Amino acid sequence: MKKLVLAAFATLLIAAGDPATEAEHTVEPGETLGGIANRANVPASVIAAANGMVEPYSVRTGQVLQIPRQRVHTVKEGDTGLGIAQRYGVPFANIAIANGLAEPYTISNGQTLIIPAVVKAVAAPQAPRTEPYFRWPHDGEVMLGFSLREDGSGHDGIDLKANRFDMVRASASGSVVFADNTNRFGRLVVIDHGNGWRTRYGHLDRITVKLRDVVKTGERIGLAGDAGVATRPELHFEIMKDNKRVDPAAKLPQR
Repeated sequence: MKKLVLAAFATLLIAAGDPATEAEHTVEPGETLGGIANRANVPASVIAAANGMVEPYSVRTGQVLQIPRQRVHTVKEGDTGLGIAQRYGVPFANIAIANGLAEPYTISNGQTLIIPAVVKAVAAPQAPRTEPYFRWPHDGEVMLGFSLREDGSGHDGIDLKANRFDMVRASASGSVVFADNTNRFGRLVVIDHGNGWRTRYGHLDRITVKLRDVVKTGERIGLAGDAGVATRPELHFEIMKDNKRVDPAAKLPQR
């Protein structure tokens, strides 16, 4: 039985594309752009640009990505410029330019030629995101979820279990528009992400950013605590759009 499983797994590996050698790669389940880029040995940003992608550079199963890699060819006896061009699917004019060849484009045995990448025209780039790509501000479990009702009652964010002095991270890049004490949440940080989006981080033991600081996703903005009305160390986290609370569970990635 074990041999059958290994054989089936090997078949899947053979069937799946290998970004290390492909000019185009079809995304398999579970793959990420970063993982594909590492295996292809081509920077993720280069692959993203070649495929008209915008941040956060998400890929989907079945998507075909062009892998714009530069290759080299060592000229062997019998090789011709035209034959090399046909072999790699690259116009010989491109090869000549990349290697500084001039007419009559003479090549010699043992010569190393750069084979430049040829990228097909891609569809118009994706429209830039108007909504931030939110990340979890802390790794603790959700103790209390979002339950805000139309009349304003209920819970307007999520409470994450934390230890005192745990690092609290910016959920998305933006600028600090509030970093001070409040009655309900004690030490509170509010980050503006543009286009009406804001996040709020409450019950902090310590605030480690200042008003008008620019922070990036994942950057520390404070330390968890029990300031305000909290009865134990925790992080109260809210997402707002145009001053209205949004359920964070609908915007954060699944764990």
